[in-house]
Amino acid sequence: MTSATSRRRPDDDADVIVVGAGPAGSTAATYLARAGLDVLLLEKSTFPREKVCGDGITPRGVKQLIDLGIDTREEAGWLHNRGLRVVGGGVRIELDWPSLADFPPYGVVRPRNDFDDLLARTAERAGARLVERTTVTSALVDDRTGRITGVQAKAGPERTPVTYRAPLVLACDGVSARLALSVGIEKRDDRPMGVAVRRYYTSPRTKDEYLESHLELWDRSDPAGPRLLPGYGWIFGMGDGTVNVGLGILSTSRAYGRTDYRQLLRSWLDGTPEEWGFREDNATGRIGGAALPMGFNRVPHYRNGLLLVGDAGGMVNPFNGEGIAYAMESAKLAADCVVHALARPTGLSREQALRRYPTAVQQALGGYFRLGNIFSKLIGNPTVMRVATRHGLPRTTLMRFVLKLLANLYDAKGGDAMDRVISATTRLTPSA
Repeated sequence: MTSATSRRRPDDDADVIVVGAGPAGSTAATYLARAGLDVLLLEKSTFPREKVCGDGITPRGVKQLIDLGIDTREEAGWLHNRGLRVVGGGVRIELDWPSLADFPPYGVVRPRNDFDDLLARTAERAGARLVERTTVTSALVDDRTGRITGVQAKAGPERTPVTYRAPLVLACDGVSARLALSVGIEKRDDRPMGVAVRRYYTSPRTKDEYLESHLELWDRSDPAGPRLLPGYGWIFGMGDGTVNVGLGILSTSRAYGRTDYRQLLRSWLDGTPEEWGFREDNATGRIGGAALPMGFNRVPHYRNGLLLVGDAGGMVNPFNGEGIAYAMESAKLAADCVVHALARPTGLSREQALRRYPTAVQQALGGYFRLGNIFSKLIGNPTVMRVATRHGLPRTTLMRFVLKLLANLYDAKGGDAMDRVISATTRLTPSA
């Protein structure tokens, strides 16, 4: 059903097309539909569907859920956690999430097949029209003006070619970024990429008050002996009898692209205590892998009616590999710009509103991501990582500061001395 306040032209299928119903797409579609726009949300798979992820959401992501109107109480099916446990260099330290004005004091865990389904249904309830099993292959471009006027797709099990039209398109299609590629927006090789693999295991560690991060990844498959790889591992209890266990490696490491990541995961887990249960017999599924596009590795974020949101615009945090919070943040910014743009007449005034989107994203995240890009190059050196782990972890005050920095959890205005240092540093760091 078309929204009563639809601004679409007679030949259009919607006011806005959103491609991809992950956290970015469903969040954007929800805000757009609530503003009275006719939103077409296209998703290549069907819900519920599996997605490779750690399933842990920091307080930054929880804030986005609360802003969206999602009930994040434990009674609503969320497993809460109070902070991060960091293990490395013979040290084990538990760090509570900081107490802040801007963010809640807890993180949550929820499987992505359930989480993404919940967000997609939220978008539907807001009025967005969700069309599943529709794979968007490219943008539809007006030969005369160069503007995006819709998308081309293949629909249903028969993959029937179909065209959808709208004056604005949000690319929320993840790391594949098919829409961006179809109009010549390539990824930047000078920005970091990550790769992550994860698997679920039945384990007595299923309920844990902390997310657990391991800063030492030992590859025990090398005949020459164990070798330390730059990267990190995680152990996130799911609360349902299983644990999500995985690891991530950055492209700044020499091991990137030269490592069998699935075998590395098995090798690392073989070194964990037997009683944790991270062995083949306790695995509940296959090992899944995914690429992590970091630090704005695909720009510009707006061009000729196409907005890149979330992973499609390289909005994964280079410090910690977190993507959900930034997908939802950028979606909120994109939706706001689109709502204001469509309230204006076509032409220069509308373009001015749309061009505010990349500026808004840069202002919100540019300096911080620039710092993260520098950080990713430093820890790509295993010697730097080893020294930082050995000398940094035993210092609790320093690690509290590091947690705030790596998780991007600080009060931008006011706050304590740590907050002021991080805020000033990100503000003064060039975002280019």
